[in-house]
Amino acid sequence: MRICLLLSATLLITPALQAQTVPAPKTAATVAAPIAIVTLDSKNPDAAASVTGALEVSQGKAIIAASGTITSGDETTEVVLPHRGVLRVCASTTVKLAADSSVPAGETPGLMMAMDHGAIEASFATGRNSDILLTPDFRILIGAPGAAEVKVRLGQHGDTCVDNAGINAPYVLVTSIFEGGDYRVQPGQRVMFEHGSLHEVVDQEKEPCGCPPAAPKGNEFPLAQSEGLAPLPKPAPIAASPNSAPAQPVEPFVYEAADHAAQPAAEATPAANANPPTTPPATKKKPGFFTKVGKFFRRVFGAE
Repeated sequence: MRICLLLSATLLITPALQAQTVPAPKTAATVAAPIAIVTLDSKNPDAAASVTGALEVSQGKAIIAASGTITSGDETTEVVLPHRGVLRVCASTTVKLAADSSVPAGETPGLMMAMDHGAIEASFATGRNSDILLTPDFRILIGAPGAAEVKVRLGQHGDTCVDNAGINAPYVLVTSIFEGGDYRVQPGQRVMFEHGSLHEVVDQEKEPCGCPPAAPKGNEFPLAQSEGLAPLPKPAPIAASPNSAPAQPVEPFVYEAADHAAQPAAEATPAANANPPTTPPATKKKPGFFTKVGKFFRRVFGAE
């Protein structure tokens, strides 16, 4: 009788204990890691990035869980991709990010990116699942193996520049959305697709494809000094040579108009008429430059 009671008690207790020890299955929200982290700079509103979507803001950082949109301000925004690398969103550029939902459970999904203007610089490790960048004209696939150092810039009239740099350059394939066909950008190659077409390709583009260089923050010629509001720095004194002779004072040049005025002719005297000069009269000189200047000033001030 006691044995039956003990067995029945064991059967009643065991299922309860098993229910407490078996861990609950984890949901997708607890398993999935954030796809991107953006630092928000509140000190400079013009340079700060704008982040929207499914995100969480904590300690000055926007954590994008599954999808979001990043818009840079006046400066390049550095987006951290956990366990992979960084994505630099150049100034005045908007990029949409999302995780590839078609990847089977348990695998690291690829990154889906989309942009319609501006430029980006991707510097991250590639995985088993490829990363995709969509533009108005192309679908750019970045696949393993390798470490991506890919730069993409969209210019006017659909011009698209793609740079596949780096020692371990990945597999980059550009596919036209409207025309069909594809073009593989080789490792170390920089390509320009003019007018968004695979038929107008410059396979050795000279201009860089990434973010433009940052403008200098200093002002070599301040506005206050240019407008006379602040004194200009005094030039350094010139050291005198020990063997040089002392400078001689230079007399200032003074022009007196009265000294160069025409003198009236002397009245003729009988003696002068009686004894005419035996030497021929001197030739009259042409008025010089300063004489002309003197006459000009006398006319202006009414001396003549």
